[in-house]
Amino acid sequence: MSAPIIVVGHKNPDNDAISAAVGYAYLKNELARRSQDPEEASRVYRPVRLGPLPPETAWILERNGIPAPDIIANVYARVSDVMTPDPISIGHDATLLEAGRLLRQHNVRALVVTNDDGTYRGLITTRMIAERYITATDALEEGGSNEMAVASDLIASLGQRVEDITETDVLVLSKDGLLKEAVEDLMASALREAVVLDDEGRAIGIVTRSDVTVRPKRKVVLVDHNEIRQAVNGIEEAEVVEIVDHHRIADVMTANPIKFLNLPVGSTATIVAMEFRRHDVELPPAIASVLLSAIMTDTVILKSPTATYVDREQVEYLAKIAGVDPIEFGLSVFKCRGGEDDMPVSKLVGADSKEFQIGDSTVLIAQHETVDLPAVMKREDEIRAHMRRLREDHGYEFVLLLVTDIVAEGSQFLCEGNRRIVNRVFGIECTGEGGTWMPGVLSRKKQVAARILGA
Repeated sequence: MSAPIIVVGHKNPDNDAISAAVGYAYLKNELARRSQDPEEASRVYRPVRLGPLPPETAWILERNGIPAPDIIANVYARVSDVMTPDPISIGHDATLLEAGRLLRQHNVRALVVTNDDGTYRGLITTRMIAERYITATDALEEGGSNEMAVASDLIASLGQRVEDITETDVLVLSKDGLLKEAVEDLMASALREAVVLDDEGRAIGIVTRSDVTVRPKRKVVLVDHNEIRQAVNGIEEAEVVEIVDHHRIADVMTANPIKFLNLPVGSTATIVAMEFRRHDVELPPAIASVLLSAIMTDTVILKSPTATYVDREQVEYLAKIAGVDPIEFGLSVFKCRGGEDDMPVSKLVGADSKEFQIGDSTVLIAQHETVDLPAVMKREDEIRAHMRRLREDHGYEFVLLLVTDIVAEGSQFLCEGNRRIVNRVFGIECTGEGGTWMPGVLSRKKQVAARILGA
């Protein structure tokens, strides 16, 4: 089976980025399962994430018994992408005759030698066995032995124990190790083979020098973004095979034509729900709940100007499957965030933040949605100090935080750095202390980022 295809959202993932990955991976696995094409049927799609779970995502996944996607740091090629899995093994007390038969039967050049309990002991290769015979024939050529003695020695060697010529000084690799690092170690090792062990010390793979001559590319599906700056590290060395998004088209490039679903709707989860319906794949209530939560958070319970009639149709469809009232459900999702009095300031500011390029400068626009604006604003000094640190550490032109009040349907603007850009774009005086109340501003993407980028 080939390596799983990674389904991943953007850095600093919000509920939509993770939920869309979960839902789309489920859909793709169902489509693969029903496919008549052997290549497609063998594919496995794996949802992952690039950061911690937002509280509402953790809540909705746990409530529906769905495991949280694994967190990954990059999509650089791994040892597991090239290793030969489930290597042929032989017991340490077996004979060389048995080893030779196994090597020939399976047409391999190395066998894993195991201890009595099945754990890894070392390697025996065709080269080692050949050297055993060469040693005997060298003795004949040097005149130190007669032909009968050499023949007798060779025959006797067939019954010799594998453990007598087992090589134990073998490079050991981790299946999750970076391939580029493993290549350097393998080329520098005395042997042509390396072994991959599990946590119990059992061999799960072998990597040879010929295995690493062609560098594989990890296959990736991007959801809720199509911008290099927001993508997983290593994306430039991966193969993007699909994109599902609802943002502006940015700078992700591909070598081949791909499926690129980009619609002007309020949530990537909306597009995923539409794909379930388009392919007539049954939506389990658990997945419907996850997708519904993402639409409600991304559209601020359908109040955001990014919400469309398409989003409303999918909300109605998903709510029916999940067996919930959509508005009550949406409020429950937002309320489970809570804890704003003691939430780490780095999380309050950075949990939903995105970098944007403006000319030669980079800006950070963050958003925190709340049902208790006063509780957040009590921490203004602390918040601003953290924003200034972010600006200094990353060289941002400015850091803009939208504290969005879901109930009052507006956002308090807090800005640190070059406020002139924000003031000019929105015709305000965002002087700092106290911030500036922006009624009706609920969408970072449509009402804030788009205007700043287009200025």
